Amino acid sequence: MKLARLRSWGGGAAVSPRTTFAGSSAATPILNWRHPRVLALLTETRDVGPEAERACLITAHQLIAARVRPVYAMNERQPVSTTLGLGRGSCSQRLALLEAVARGCGIATRVRGLLLDGRFWYPRFPRLRALIPRHVVLAWPEFLLDGQWVAVSELYGDLGTLRAGGRFSNTGGVTLFDAIAHTAVDWDGSTCSSCDLSGHVLADLGYFDSRDDLFKQHGQTLCLPVRIPADLLMSRRAA
Repeated sequence: MKLARLRSWGGGAAVSPRTTFAGSSAATPILNWRHPRVLALLTETRDVGPEAERACLITAHQLIAARVRPVYAMNERQPVSTTLGLGRGSCSQRLALLEAVARGCGIATRVRGLLLDGRFWYPRFPRLRALIPRHVVLAWPEFLLDGQWVAVSELYGDLGTLRAGGRFSNTGGVTLFDAIAHTAVDWDGSTCSSCDLSGHVLADLGYFDSRDDLFKQHGQTLCLPVRIPADLLMSRRAA
């Protein structure tokens, strides 16, 4: 049986992207930034990077990219302290770690829930397409900087500028987490260019104060009986 049929997402109606939430800088079970490992990363981020909030987040992103190896892990609810301790994590787990650092710095975060077509990952798994879920729930972070919500897509600059970096093809060693540093990851078609990824978005699930809330409401992409063996198989496989 295909994994797509065993996903835990309930297929509920999409929420308008205009539905907004205040976000928070509080620690959560996933974003457990008060853990000693995460606090150590926070300290290093402050020591290496400037005090400006955006520059601090860019420094954190670069440190995470260097320290946490990209793999195909499946557990969206894994605490960021565990990801940091393992030294490996999926795109989503590494993005969660960036959120945790932001919250530890006093920067409020929230996530936008996107339901993506599983075929977006076909280029990475040409021989395993039958095992890729039909729908994937993605938590896309946003940060409150200077009173404005800034998507992680625009941490390094606006999408119009970043599109000069070329199209994110979801192949090779460049992951979504890495791509935001040099190309436009455009889920809304706002760039009207080859960087437009909006065709892969099946539904906008709206905003949530934390990724904990998103996965509590919509579930993870794979249900528990499938996720555990899949995670054991894929969590050490390099992305």
